Amino acid sequence: MSTTQLTMKSAIVLGAGSWGTALAALLHERGLQVQFWGRDETLMNEIRQTRRNSRYLSSLHLPEGIAITSDLNTLTPADMIVFVVPSKGIRDTAQAIAAIGLHQQARVALSCAKGIELHSGKRMSEILAEVLPGPQHAVLTGPNHAEEVSQRLATAAVVACADQQIAREVQTCFTLPWFRSYTSDDVAGVEWAGAMKNPYAIAAGIALGLKLGDNAIAALVTRALAEMVRLIVVMGGKAETCYGLAGVGDLITTCYSEHSRNHRVGKLLGEGMSLADIIASTRMVAEGVPNTASLYEAAQTKGVRSPLLAEIYAILHEGKPAREAMRALLSRDPRAESDG
Repeated sequence: MSTTQLTMKSAIVLGAGSWGTALAALLHERGLQVQFWGRDETLMNEIRQTRRNSRYLSSLHLPEGIAITSDLNTLTPADMIVFVVPSKGIRDTAQAIAAIGLHQQARVALSCAKGIELHSGKRMSEILAEVLPGPQHAVLTGPNHAEEVSQRLATAAVVACADQQIAREVQTCFTLPWFRSYTSDDVAGVEWAGAMKNPYAIAAGIALGLKLGDNAIAALVTRALAEMVRLIVVMGGKAETCYGLAGVGDLITTCYSEHSRNHRVGKLLGEGMSLADIIASTRMVAEGVPNTASLYEAAQTKGVRSPLLAEIYAILHEGKPAREAMRALLSRDPRAESDG
């Protein structure tokens, strides 16, 4: 356990997926008073009675000290509000919190969602700042699969905030013997990196499903990183962030791990399953599917060369056959590797 004293004593965790469940348990273990909210009344009643989330993370037992509810009106003010809902639900959830004024006594609104809002191009923390004025706005990101965090396996993460004192206070909340967090002031960089790795994980999964081999997947992931750097820098992030936990760390984990929903979607696409059937077969949200459209739109608007992203977009949103898209990438004109 960290010897650094907690300055934030309580947290509300919003979102009862696997990551929200894991973080609720983590924060409770760290010593915070935790309230855990999910919108599905049936699921939350079951979790309250069994102390397990059978739908998303059945192996984890939630301690009795965690207050569990599906009713926002039963939540009481806390130092930190942790948003762990899918990116497309961030705005609606933040508006619901604003409607009951729950943010007014919070010191921090923390985003744990990885995505970019379609059409507005806003990052998750920007949406929180727009809807919930008052608290500081921070981000938790990195190569963090809920399944491994729930087993207390060694994990590292990044806490980003413009206010470095707040970043350090949030860092303290996410510091345990098996969970190590670092701080960053590059909020834009870590959020764009967290969103961008998801489409590339789908592409890596497609390559696996098509049995293209390790050489092809390694090349794909490496060129994905080059694309990430180009777009992230244009969007105001730092290049060095791309080579840290929020960038290459999360990219590697998501592109290769069996726990990655995006990788799993890609693999099934490569094996010939339709996207509609894949989505219908799981309750889990693969953020890369909706976020590919947001990222592709941003790259086109900014004129950033992103051939990988363009082909992933064509597969997911225009119905282009996966094998044809991979062939198109290999048939592009030769160029220097360092050509930006």
